[in-house]
Amino acid sequence: MTGAIGREEARRRVREAGGDALLERLEHLDATRAGRLSGKQGAQGGAARPPDGKARPDFDVVIAGGGLSLLLAPLLADRGLRVAVLDRARVGGAHREWNAGVAEVQALSSCGLFSAEEVERFVVARYREGFCRWHRGGTYPVRGVLDHAIDARALLEGARARAEAGGVTLLDGHTLSGHAEGREAVALAVEEGGARRTLVTRLLVDARGSTSPHATADLICPTVGGVMVGIEEGEGPLQIQPDVGEILVSTEGLVGGFQHLWEAFPGRPGETTVYLFYYAPSEDVGPGALVSLYARFFAQFGQYKAGEARLLRPTFGYIPGWSRLTPAPRAGGRRVRLVGDAAARHSPLTFCGFGSTVRGLSRTAEGLGRAVEDPEVREVACDAPVHAGAGALAALMARPPRRMGTEGMNALLDTAFAVLHAGGNEFYASLLRDEMSAADFVGFLRKTAALRPSVYREALGALGAGGIGRWGTGLLREYVRAG
Repeated sequence: MTGAIGREEARRRVREAGGDALLERLEHLDATRAGRLSGKQGAQGGAARPPDGKARPDFDVVIAGGGLSLLLAPLLADRGLRVAVLDRARVGGAHREWNAGVAEVQALSSCGLFSAEEVERFVVARYREGFCRWHRGGTYPVRGVLDHAIDARALLEGARARAEAGGVTLLDGHTLSGHAEGREAVALAVEEGGARRTLVTRLLVDARGSTSPHATADLICPTVGGVMVGIEEGEGPLQIQPDVGEILVSTEGLVGGFQHLWEAFPGRPGETTVYLFYYAPSEDVGPGALVSLYARFFAQFGQYKAGEARLLRPTFGYIPGWSRLTPAPRAGGRRVRLVGDAAARHSPLTFCGFGSTVRGLSRTAEGLGRAVEDPEVREVACDAPVHAGAGALAALMARPPRRMGTEGMNALLDTAFAVLHAGGNEFYASLLRDEMSAADFVGFLRKTAALRPSVYREALGALGAGGIGRWGTGLLREYVRAG
């Protein structure tokens, strides 16, 4: 996979590996992105009228979006709620692969969703360690981070079966085109194959990810790649080791103002999930970004890994990220709640939406259950304290100051991860697992700045005085809260 690749060739390769339906999904995401940028995607949608006070709800909870948030459906049904899940494709379809740490894996059983034996069958590989590596910099190994490869299809099929057994209504091929709130319920305008109908629910859970009109986070992470075969195995930098995860790797400097990053997670024997992505301000990612990024993925893959690599199954998406320097995404209504990527409460630095969702399953399900009865229960998505600090670092990566030069971001990242690695494995791992305390995070920043004093000027150039002030205020608040 070397040489120039055009957009049409990228489309052809995605179609060849994933079929017409997956290519349509890719182009739908790009088209939705284009609609958002042009202002044609309304915040509330249309084609629905508020239900009157006499309307009897069809459901207590409707989840719009049948991806990872499908895991919530059986937990809500277990609370005695009438639950439905709708998706424009098939509920439980997998468009990404996932890795997790031991806490997330155990949470799948501790929340009561699956047995420990069932969870074990979802794990297709374990690693002895992972690492981060920066162009012209060092390699920094870490243990206990994203070291379990999860079979996403098996997990979601298991969740679908669990939901059906619990009486959840699954609406495949249904698109939510709009909604309107009444005092006691929400009317949903739903389309299926050109036919329209209205559903009424006491609570709408928006789990549509980046396609949600409420996904207003200030950062975005276009991500493409998929399950690969034919990558050369070995211990060299262009090879893959079956028992080692590659968490963050760069092979070049800034291109087009973006720092492109790779990650690779071995799965079943001979298979490796590989992604290429970058962080950007939401307004800076134009139409067709996923197809363009796939063209780069195919063209540049040989700089990352050797062998006769072939794409077996494409996986991709726009992952919204929130810097915590701007208002959080919110639906605005009393009976609509955001979860998953639409809410963007996962790590702004590592964008580990899977780990964040799974760790918070019980808490989120409890919050949604209470929100059905009491619409004043607002926040149901979890947010780790360290996000108040890590968000500004993500914003810095998304908009590198010009004065940093082509290799400046790699140099900064190399310094930062050298500090993390020198602090010991638990110190290092705690940041990547969203567990680092505010005090430790401040210490990490101070040590990084001591080694790279220019970071003060770089942060000011990227965030501005107002952003620096909000960052400091958020960190101070978490520092004081932790005592």
